[in-house]
Amino acid sequence: MDTNFVYNATLIDRIDAILPQTQCRQCSFQGCRPYAQAMAKGEADINQCPPGGEQVILELARLLGQEPKPLNEAYGRHGPKTVVVIDELLCIGCTLCIQACPVDAILGAAKLMHTVITEECTGCNLCLAPCPVDCIHSIPAPQPLDTTLAKQKSAIARERHRWHLTRLEIRKKHETERKQQASPQKTTATANSRKAAIAAAVQRVQAKKIARAALAAQNAQKKSPAE
Repeated sequence: MDTNFVYNATLIDRIDAILPQTQCRQCSFQGCRPYAQAMAKGEADINQCPPGGEQVILELARLLGQEPKPLNEAYGRHGPKTVVVIDELLCIGCTLCIQACPVDAILGAAKLMHTVITEECTGCNLCLAPCPVDCIHSIPAPQPLDTTLAKQKSAIARERHRWHLTRLEIRKKHETERKQQASPQKTTATANSRKAAIAAAVQRVQAKKIARAALAAQNAQKKSPAE
């Protein structure tokens, strides 16, 4: 066995163990593990992880025998930990947020209300952009964790991400097999039907938002003192 391969694999594991496992991709890589692999190869710097901030930079510098350096804010700024919540009254059940979550911390099904498992949310915010009705919001995490608990939660997030990737591979394989068996016309019709359903749901949510705003304005007008 190649001893260099063993060394690199071990080094990648040690680097990955330091990273916060948000899987947010702010570092420019597709997750914490790819970022760790790049650092082990000398292809990425130790200061590209905004969620980890100074603490992670110091630990990486110590492990890799480098001088600590400030966070490169071109990748984002360090801040308090956050999680996301879904406005369930506005959720249209499109499943786009479920697909985006790297740790499967969102529960729901097509055309049904979705909800976030707060304890498993890493605060990556990858679910915000795909939401067609802007019903997902980032809020401060319930409470800060001490270092030991934070490491334990990161380890859980790492395993959830691994299972997420495995699930995607299995799903991709099944979808490929299904497409090979289905006619092109049927596949196109299914895709068009889904797009139409999402567009209709978006219109309904927009109507709800307009109604909410009108009601709020009406109530504010009633509460204002008569001139």
